[in-house]
Amino acid sequence: MLPLKDYNPTSRRAWITLGIIVVNVFVYFLVQPHGQGSIDPQSEAIREAKFTYAHAAIPCEVVHDRPLTADEINATLNGDATACVNPPPPSPEVFPHKNVLLAIIYSMFLHGSLLHIGGNMLFLWIFGNNVEDRMGWIGYPIFYLVAGLVAAAAQIASQPTSTVPVVGASGAIAGVMGAYLVLFPRVRIRTLFIIIIIPLIRDISAAWLLGFWFLLQFFTSPSSGVAWVAHVGGFVFGALVALALRHRLRPQRTNPSWFYGAAGH
Repeated sequence: MLPLKDYNPTSRRAWITLGIIVVNVFVYFLVQPHGQGSIDPQSEAIREAKFTYAHAAIPCEVVHDRPLTADEINATLNGDATACVNPPPPSPEVFPHKNVLLAIIYSMFLHGSLLHIGGNMLFLWIFGNNVEDRMGWIGYPIFYLVAGLVAAAAQIASQPTSTVPVVGASGAIAGVMGAYLVLFPRVRIRTLFIIIIIPLIRDISAAWLLGFWFLLQFFTSPSSGVAWVAHVGGFVFGALVALALRHRLRPQRTNPSWFYGAAGH
């Protein structure tokens, strides 16, 4: 299931959401190293791995408040996802000056692939502009940042010994999606379904789409590498915040109710 658009106009340009998207795209294409098209893919892969371990959030590092050692990183790269040891091995820390707490924020702007960032930015644009419209230019970025931190905390709590970097904006975006579910449950979402190999486009309510997406997280394969606990944590946080504040948020100037009928379902 892939959302394509929503029938939910905003009363003003979503500059904060646009800004977050621009920052993510800038970091992915102009800051993060990538090995595509390189004449030496192996050296580029090493450079990419070094960048990720130097900047991304890693549960073991956050829990023990220290960067990983060379032995722990080597074990992780050799397939041991829980190479975290306390006290740490005698090998030196590879990135001794890394701030492991700030890395949680850095990770919210790092992505692992074009598909990863493309999907995240699509979801953010479809659902973020309306949440920004209700929360305002000050409340929305604060909400987005805290949702990302809560999502990261949930993932770290679920895998405290993991030495695998956690990257992506999906935890914060899940918070936005949870808020959207509470604030706009009846809005119609143009959605692409892939049934075996047949594409099918239908308009369904946000409640059905986001509710199904949330339930789907609990069936994510452990070997997929998807930080589904971060998705759940961010989503629940966003929904609870929206429930608590929905009567205090700025009113929606444009009533989208006429779009329900226009959607034809």
